Amino acid sequence: MEETPPGQRPQPQPAHASPPFPAAPFTPPPRVFSPTLAARGTPSPGSGPGHAPAHLSTPPGPPVFSSPLRPAAVPFRATPASPHPVPFAAAGGGYSSSSSATATASLPTSSAPHFLNGAATPHGDLDPAPSALQGDGLDNPYVQFSANKVLKQKKLLNAPSLGFGALVSPGKEVAPGPEVVERDPRRCLNCGAYVNLYCDVLIASGQWQCVICKKLNGSEGEFVVSSKQDLLHWPELVSTTVDYVQVGNRRPGFVPVSDSRVSGPIFILIDECLDEAHLQHLQGSLHAFVDSLPPTAKIGIITYGRTVSVYDFSEGSAVSADVLPGNKSPTHESLKGLIYGTGVYLSPIHASLPVAHTIFSSLRPYQLNVPEVSRDRCLGAAVEVALGIIQGPSVELSRGIIKRSGGNCRILVCAGGPCTFGPGSVPHSVKHPNYAYLEKTAMKSMESLGHEAQRHSTVIDIFCAGQCPVRVPVLQPLAKCSGGVLLLHDDFGEAFGVNLQRASTRAAGSHGLFEIRCSDNMLVTQVIGPGEEASPDSHETFKHDSSFCIQMHSVEETQSFSVSMETKGDIKSDFVFFQFAVHYSNMYQAEITRVITMRLQTVDGLSAYLASVQEDVASVIIGKRTVLRARTASDAIDMRLSIDERVKDIAFKFGTQAPKSKLYRFPKELASLPECLFHLKRGPLLGSIIGHEDERSVLRNLFLNASFDLSLRMLAPRCIMHREGGTFEELPAYDLVMQSNAAVVLDHGTDIFIWLGAELAAQEGQSAAALAACRTLAEELSEQRFPAPRILSFKQGSSQARYFVSRLIPAHKDPTYEQESRFPQLRTLTPEQRARLKSSFIHFDDHSFCEWMRSLKLVPPEPS
Repeated sequence: MEETPPGQRPQPQPAHASPPFPAAPFTPPPRVFSPTLAARGTPSPGSGPGHAPAHLSTPPGPPVFSSPLRPAAVPFRATPASPHPVPFAAAGGGYSSSSSATATASLPTSSAPHFLNGAATPHGDLDPAPSALQGDGLDNPYVQFSANKVLKQKKLLNAPSLGFGALVSPGKEVAPGPEVVERDPRRCLNCGAYVNLYCDVLIASGQWQCVICKKLNGSEGEFVVSSKQDLLHWPELVSTTVDYVQVGNRRPGFVPVSDSRVSGPIFILIDECLDEAHLQHLQGSLHAFVDSLPPTAKIGIITYGRTVSVYDFSEGSAVSADVLPGNKSPTHESLKGLIYGTGVYLSPIHASLPVAHTIFSSLRPYQLNVPEVSRDRCLGAAVEVALGIIQGPSVELSRGIIKRSGGNCRILVCAGGPCTFGPGSVPHSVKHPNYAYLEKTAMKSMESLGHEAQRHSTVIDIFCAGQCPVRVPVLQPLAKCSGGVLLLHDDFGEAFGVNLQRASTRAAGSHGLFEIRCSDNMLVTQVIGPGEEASPDSHETFKHDSSFCIQMHSVEETQSFSVSMETKGDIKSDFVFFQFAVHYSNMYQAEITRVITMRLQTVDGLSAYLASVQEDVASVIIGKRTVLRARTASDAIDMRLSIDERVKDIAFKFGTQAPKSKLYRFPKELASLPECLFHLKRGPLLGSIIGHEDERSVLRNLFLNASFDLSLRMLAPRCIMHREGGTFEELPAYDLVMQSNAAVVLDHGTDIFIWLGAELAAQEGQSAAALAACRTLAEELSEQRFPAPRILSFKQGSSQARYFVSRLIPAHKDPTYEQESRFPQLRTLTPEQRARLKSSFIHFDDHSFCEWMRSLKLVPPEPS
């Protein structure tokens, strides 16, 4: 575990306080904004992180809706994202392998934190902060709780079937952003919590009371003011979220480039064992990728097979490469020869774009008559060479001194098969008598290599495509431990190219540490997300510090942490306070401490608590806790059964028994929760609607680390029907939507499907217009999503339509009154249309949602 670099973590000693201000006359502290961080928000068309370049896919104008849609996981955007550089851009988290990541993705506390029994009421001399500051901050974009109130009764709040928790996206970027101040934060000397808007301040002496441990802290006279209204001049006493910025010199010679979306070098690693068809697609994607990069971006190109070829940009239009053996790690002498030689292996786009295009055009398909799976690929050695060049002369220095050209670095791997040669390799065939042991050894090697990359602020993203098995359990640790992602694609075409571009524009923070603190005996029991529990010596601790700390692999916008909490006893106070802090070094090498403080009201009544439950958030948290335990295909079957038991337990604990019946009614306040969990049970995360365990493993790891928006769509698909006149209507994801005269878009997070009914498809002009409108909508929905989803379109009755049908709830089996109750759009159909719809369904044994609820001896909840 790398120790936190000096200057990254603010100290609580008085020397780290802000410069003291005299008590009289009062001079408020200036709000100083970092020039690079304050440049947020002016949208302009045609650029920005996540905006699809014109040569890949540029969505037309926004679609028209006939009626307002429900709040969506991804809002409909009329303009692309801001082109200005921000600390975070669209990103994915680090993901772990199907066989090993679940051990590290879950971060249960090793022991119960120590809680202090501080005073429950403010000190007698303390003036409460102005009432204008006392909002609960429930609209905070970084934190979403499963309920907006906290139940005081321990037994029900801790019920494991429903549970209580939060989804935290500490690296999310919003406009306008949080208050930014260039000074160190004030912290409680007892527990380490940060001063915030809920603290009571004694204006006569400047003392403030910690909301977590209730202890008094001094401010060296800083908060000594004549009136409590003067406290409004401190951003940390006004806003729920504050970014404290320290501009450091961790990387000497680095100068932020404000017009560049990419500040660090990018190494492209290319599998040279591809057949001609795959290579042609890859070449097209690579040409488009380098064309999309800003002129100041530095790139390097490496190909790997049995050897590692490092391309030299110093030869002008000629293609030249230095070749290293791939059967072993590069030696110190070979790396020294590259670093101090005459070759140029990292070069700005403005100077090397023609050379890059020439290199890509010169790539040739695999020539030998060897099956894809049996070809030698020295991916591990290629990554080691790239890391050595990125570190540069620092490999010559002792004591771990790191010097780079500035910014966080990325290695983008374009892989068509597994690593089968050299470091981190596995045998070509899984039938090898010693395969299991060799696979475990390879996983450890890749994990170590990923950690080495993370220590040097280098993120490794692995993009796989084609039909050759890539041995996901071996490659996953390399991406996950560096803070990158592993993605599977059908081919090296459009979706692959879009993901290359979006990966390169992700602004990653490094050396991240995430702290969670709670008041009033609230205890963090589990954290699921892109990190691992931090060791005590990796971060600053305080005398009675009850925080739970996570070492983050990278800090990016599309990550989130699922935090499960319990109470150690019945809660007595009227409010519970939660503080989330993330420390990291951003892409401009400034040290950031983002502090988010929120409070929730406590209630005695169960109905008030249930009414405050956020069903979508609760569904995602439950989904992540369930998917985490689905390590194998057999585990997934067990987890499907556990969903049944969970839903029954929620009904028994929080619902009511139906009169004169043994059936229980699900609480009306949670009407949509069981349907979300039914989608989870049937869908690709736990179900069997996708064929290969590698695909399921990649999806599960994406889901465990994804933001709330993407997680919700991966959990429960969103169904939108195209209407006459070019408008759209959102409908439940039931198979009743498959009307032959309609077109339907189904957004399932990593996949978006466009389905054309047979009657509509037969009308050439109308079907083309509907398909174009649906394609526009699909691109609008996924404009900033990472990973970019694959978008598939097909006609009713085609073989590919099964992708669409398998994700819909089979409601055609339900009685007519239930169909109309849950799918009111049916009432708009004529009797002939109803008859044609009914006759189009094929019988199979899957339960509808209502049948499933009754099989659990529950009354299906009324539609919300």
